[in-house]
Amino acid sequence: MLRFFLNPIARFLGVTTAFLLRSLHRLGRFQRRQRGTTAAKPLHTQQNSLKRTGFRPYSKTFWLGIVFVLLAFVGVALPSQSPVDAANTTMIGLPLSTKGSKIVDSTGRPIVLRGVNWFGIESDLHAPHGLWKRDYKEMLAQIRSLGYNVIRLPYAVQSLRASNVSGIDFSIGANQELQGKSPLEVMDAVVQEAQRQGLLILLDSHRLNDQRIPELWYGDGFTEVDWIDTWKMLATRYKNQANIIGADLKNEPHGKASWGTNDQATDWRLAAERCGNAIQAINPNWLIVVEGVEKNVPGQKLQVHWMGGNLEGVKRFPVRLSRPNKLVYSPHEYGQGVFNQRWFSEASFPNNLISRWETSWNYIATKGIAPIWIGEFGGRQVDSNSKEGIWQRKLVDYINQKNLSFAYWSWNPNSADTGGVLQDDWLSVEAPKQQLLQGVLTANSFIPITASPAVAGTRNPQPTSTPVIVNPSRNPQPTSTPVIVNPSRNPQPTSTPVVVNPSRNPQPPITPPTTGQPQLKVVSNVQSDWASGFCMTMQVSNLGSTKVNDWQLRFQMNQAAINNSWNGTFKPQGTQYVAMPMDWGRVIEPGQSRELGFCANKLGTDYQPRQVTVSMR
Repeated sequence: MLRFFLNPIARFLGVTTAFLLRSLHRLGRFQRRQRGTTAAKPLHTQQNSLKRTGFRPYSKTFWLGIVFVLLAFVGVALPSQSPVDAANTTMIGLPLSTKGSKIVDSTGRPIVLRGVNWFGIESDLHAPHGLWKRDYKEMLAQIRSLGYNVIRLPYAVQSLRASNVSGIDFSIGANQELQGKSPLEVMDAVVQEAQRQGLLILLDSHRLNDQRIPELWYGDGFTEVDWIDTWKMLATRYKNQANIIGADLKNEPHGKASWGTNDQATDWRLAAERCGNAIQAINPNWLIVVEGVEKNVPGQKLQVHWMGGNLEGVKRFPVRLSRPNKLVYSPHEYGQGVFNQRWFSEASFPNNLISRWETSWNYIATKGIAPIWIGEFGGRQVDSNSKEGIWQRKLVDYINQKNLSFAYWSWNPNSADTGGVLQDDWLSVEAPKQQLLQGVLTANSFIPITASPAVAGTRNPQPTSTPVIVNPSRNPQPTSTPVIVNPSRNPQPTSTPVVVNPSRNPQPPITPPTTGQPQLKVVSNVQSDWASGFCMTMQVSNLGSTKVNDWQLRFQMNQAAINNSWNGTFKPQGTQYVAMPMDWGRVIEPGQSRELGFCANKLGTDYQPRQVTVSMR
């Protein structure tokens, strides 16, 4: 299904051994709203300013032998969070399901989904943001290179009914494949390229119109039927698109939205059941992801919650689906930088946070009711002094401890109140933020494999050839002038554009030879390759028993010129390049890996990187 190749024996032994050893020793503008005594999380604004929102004591040898025999029989590779192979790859069988508090693949093996939100299709640009600066293939390659394995992709009902997109600057030579496409067809292209690059997609019904997030699943000129019909259209269109793993039914129900009240007009739990069952009737493979509400839950213990963060009602009023093993609950969680909620000023802060999280939503996983996937969290501060930084560090530690799935808000830098993983140039990584997240991204790359008869024969599935448009939009044209969040930062392309010009008929992938010294190993992998350029990653692993404090890469590249890079600096020395990691990536603990990457323009046929070596400094 994807352009990834493994050495089965080496990878099996490396990944399985690492897992066993660990197991034997045992996660612009915004509105601030306040209703009564409830301090609410800010809405996405009417522009594009988006927040973000026990082994018994037998010998280790005995257990190792038993498990190896079983694995040899069933042919299953176990995941590793302490990889010894620089390829750092785990195989995930699709489609996904749930078992108790875990999300499991088609073999029944628990997996963890850790990704980013890449917003924009839900805005009045009707396309993922940042495409005025870079090619979408480059963007996806960088997301994967940083260790994320899933993208939460927001959309608006109005956007998918529109005919045109804006905010894509075709004059820089990038994104040519998207020219002339509708928003839905742009979504097709992003999803298909994500599959080729080994990324999963969670679709997110973020808005109804393309201006703001409504309280309920209807309103803003759209009905419940419009909302459900759009989901049914997507379930049909992407039925054979294996890397789309689920549907986040509605972003952040709040205000009048209730849970367990049996009011057909406001009870979000009942609406989620109606919509989820309608999707499952068409596409039974998808996970159905259900967010919480803000308030209006009978008997709730906490008075104040974030929008979408109140899942207290699940205990008494769980969502009932026709296929219950596809249900995932998804809270959103933010810090003081988004809104100064009262609990940030309590004397017990930050020790009060864990109790709040357990009461609000994680009791669902603790009690084995269903898995928890934190659909959004993020913030600008990650230091150990500010309240937002302390909160964010505490939550990342909690995620790591509980082994929870998440989608970080956001990949985009133009989220007014949170910033993003990327800096304002849409190229550089926000190093302190990525460093914080890196600890929960280790060994998080994967190769999705289609393992269910329901999706057999879909190694490279395409959506239906004719776009399915439900009830054409009342006003399908986008605004004539793109509205960019935080325009003063640097939203426009640089004066010297990065020429990418991807081809519809890419060249076969290249596999550069790699070498290394005993303690360090480097593996190079081409993420995408087209007529005029390519993107690749270089992953360095510490195979020794001692910490590496600093390192560098060297390679030869005769007829190519690097136009952007991530996680490191690439300095040319004639036809040689020296690559050095960012400060936060210099140290590699035993069994851990670091990854950096670049995209380059081809200047001739001899463009392949050669003699890739890694050395300690």
